[in-house]
Amino acid sequence: MQFSFPSILKHILKQTARSLHSSTMALSRFEYVKQFEQEEKLLPNSWIVVRIDGKGFHRFCNVHSFSKPNDLDALQLMNLAGMTVLQEFNEIAIGYGQSDEYSFVFRREASVYQRRRDKLVSYVASLFTSAYMFHWKRIFDGRSIAMRYPPSFDARAVLYPTDENLRDYLSWRQADVHVNNLYNTTFWNLVASGLSNSDAEKRLQGTLASDKNEILFSQFGINYNNEPIIYRKGTILLPKSVVSSEGKKQRLIVPIFEDLISDAFWAKHPEILDKKAKTDELYDLGENEAQPVVQYQLEMQERRKAGMNKSESGNRLLATDHS
Repeated sequence: MQFSFPSILKHILKQTARSLHSSTMALSRFEYVKQFEQEEKLLPNSWIVVRIDGKGFHRFCNVHSFSKPNDLDALQLMNLAGMTVLQEFNEIAIGYGQSDEYSFVFRREASVYQRRRDKLVSYVASLFTSAYMFHWKRIFDGRSIAMRYPPSFDARAVLYPTDENLRDYLSWRQADVHVNNLYNTTFWNLVASGLSNSDAEKRLQGTLASDKNEILFSQFGINYNNEPIIYRKGTILLPKSVVSSEGKKQRLIVPIFEDLISDAFWAKHPEILDKKAKTDELYDLGENEAQPVVQYQLEMQERRKAGMNKSESGNRLLATDHS
């Protein structure tokens, strides 16, 4: 029995239609399970803060030989991961990081993922984690530290209804930096001097901030206020229009090391609370241009520019050949 091409085509189409009908029937039969999905949307007109925290990072730091009380490279790696999140979401007003945590503040009017909690939290956590792993070699190759096992971060979303609530939240996180870093700086200097971990803990039990400052200065000649500001204040990430040392204007995610508890900070960066605030003024990078976060972005821009120039040259060459 022979078939002409039109009849074969009709036969194929008929079989395809039957197959699609069967698939549709199967789909409709089982799709009732979607009713079990619960979708929680975050309240509108509220600041959304997604905070990620490292899981089991004490062990992770020990296994990878991070310096104590602070490892600058590890903090810079966190900042690169934080930068990646800000690059992905243009509705983030500010990022703030310290130790093994990062907070990302989404604007009141943010509509990302229709404000679905699960979608937002899971994506921020997974993006941060993958970026942390992606940038690892860039930071730690110089120290020949290979990643022994993958890190993990959990995340939560919290709503803050007022600007004051948001400022208090960020102030709380920065105050936490000071408390923890002062303790850790004193603790690890005591351990380095010969005390055991338990003896150092006993020595610091019940001490005030002034007591710890006195121990650092009298026993180790350390003025805590002269410690690197990234250790004492954490890192603020903000999108800013800047001029590089080469005189080029561009938009970058900028690491800032300042006291965000004071009113002066918010007056200096009004666009955080009000995106309509004038931001025409260029931000002076200064010595922060040497920060890995900035250097990475400049490097990527140069690579893109080189790729575009190469593509344009290739197109011109093809046009010449065709002519």
